[in-house]
Amino acid sequence: MTDPLAAAFRELYGAAPEGVWAAPGRVNLIGEYTDFNDGFVLPLALPRTAVAAVSRRTDGLLRLHSADVPGGVVELRADELTPGGRKDWAGYPAGVVWALRDAGHPVTGLDLHLESTVPTGAGLSSSAALEVVTAVACNDLFELGLKTWQLARLCQRAENVFVGVPVGIMDQTAAACCTAGHALYLDTRDLSQRQVPFDLAAEGLRLLVVDTRVQHELGDGAYAQRREGCEEGARALGVHALRDVVPEHLGEALGQLHDPTVRRYVRHVVTENARVQQVIALLDAGDTRSIGPVLTAGHASLRDDFEVSCAELDLVVEAANAAGALGARMTGGGFGGSAVVLVTEADADAVAAAVTEAFAAAGLRAPRIFPAVPSAGARRLA
Repeated sequence: MTDPLAAAFRELYGAAPEGVWAAPGRVNLIGEYTDFNDGFVLPLALPRTAVAAVSRRTDGLLRLHSADVPGGVVELRADELTPGGRKDWAGYPAGVVWALRDAGHPVTGLDLHLESTVPTGAGLSSSAALEVVTAVACNDLFELGLKTWQLARLCQRAENVFVGVPVGIMDQTAAACCTAGHALYLDTRDLSQRQVPFDLAAEGLRLLVVDTRVQHELGDGAYAQRREGCEEGARALGVHALRDVVPEHLGEALGQLHDPTVRRYVRHVVTENARVQQVIALLDAGDTRSIGPVLTAGHASLRDDFEVSCAELDLVVEAANAAGALGARMTGGGFGGSAVVLVTEADADAVAAAVTEAFAAAGLRAPRIFPAVPSAGARRLA
């Protein structure tokens, strides 16, 4: 892929790129809506990546082009970048340049050509992949010397402040820091990490991603609403973040909350943090099969307490489990997007077929189904 990308870069800009970098999309195994509550998450990188051919400029000009979006080269001035100024795809790489420069790093301009195989709108963090591939290219080209976790933080700031989306730190950290064959156990409070071996093939298992190929408008403001509800719950309980509510004291905490919506949000976050710990313990014990019911319990909590599922995601979980899956749940922000399904290798094809047939019977467009192979994080390709 790098040769055609480099050739397209040369055609656009009249010279070969200085390098080619990649950053992956991610799927979250467990730990949803916990990252902005200082909680725990367990994502893994996908083999689908955003790949960018990039060269430095010294004149303050940003020239950005995507093979995936109609239109020509977007030209911007680095010293004129302003938060909230762009809401299109170019806002993500531009936001990274803004965040780097705002932090005092000498990024003097870029020529960038991008191509991505991370599906957009599928809850697989296509935006974080775009941010992180830009950041690692800048880090190398301008010799910034930043660690991957530092790049992830700057990319989160780009999305929070420049683009204006109040995301947590998980997506960017997964894109920057995941390693092949592992899931990334991340404590979002102190950003400590542990690479957890996740070799499904060795255990005769497979993790399927089911992209429902739907995105409901209800999700547009729902993320911010739920974040505010969680913060309200933390204030009412007198804790810094919901991470500080231990599961053993959940009943007592819920009894102190008067708003039923906030109560449900708190219950989801506290129990979801516990589910992450439960999955980690099972993986450490070599009992991957037993995480299936934990995934399904996580889906029920996201559906009933956090109310971020939808009919299509519920249909994936119901059809998959009825066809013999070990467990399934929605992943990502919800209101459409994707689900993950844990299956045995022997049952993978039958479960995928059952989900596809259920969608057809409901009059829905066929979902996109592919295996989630734990893959490498951001890296230089050439």
